[in-house]
Amino acid sequence: MSAPDQPVTLRLVLADDHVVVRTGLRALLEREDDLEVVAEAGDVPATRRVVLGYKPDVLILDLNMPGGDSLEAIPELLAASPGTGIVVLTMQQDPAFAREALRQGVLGYVLKESAHDELVQAIRRAAAGGTYLSPELGARLARTPEAAPGPPGDLSEREAGVLRLIALGHTNPEIAALLFLSVRTIETHRQHIQQKLGRTSRAELVRYALDHGLVE
Repeated sequence: MSAPDQPVTLRLVLADDHVVVRTGLRALLEREDDLEVVAEAGDVPATRRVVLGYKPDVLILDLNMPGGDSLEAIPELLAASPGTGIVVLTMQQDPAFAREALRQGVLGYVLKESAHDELVQAIRRAAAGGTYLSPELGARLARTPEAAPGPPGDLSEREAGVLRLIALGHTNPEIAALLFLSVRTIETHRQHIQQKLGRTSRAELVRYALDHGLVE
């Protein structure tokens, strides 16, 4: 009789310049059976070193650290460890920072004032290739410019709406519930969106939505 499958443990790196913040985060995160903090960093150069050395499943990254610009370092971090999902944990509530972080390739954007379970949810989504935004930021980003032209990429209005919700981090079942449609219908819309735009990953769809004003 084979042993039951063991849960996968996600390996995390914490990057924040405040030791007290890192200590508190480590204690909170390691209460979860599937999360393990394998390294910490207090500045941008140290973050580069530990990401390259450990290749974690998820990097939890503060935007305000010494030794460089965290936002500008994101492409380099992703190039050094393509399998690492990045979750920004920050005090920055300006949607412009969230937009730029998503453009650079992060999968999660969580405010430090958020509840612990939001960060845990963002980590697990990022590890699976999904995206997560703090709800209040998502509400701001969801505003569409009044003078925006019709949907880009030959998308229908419905497809543009589905793409907008994908970019805000919603799963297919969540989108189905929000739009009062079946999950199968949402899956079909998503397939059509991917075919029309020539983009298959969630990160690519998020970047497209941001670049074309579907989320602000």
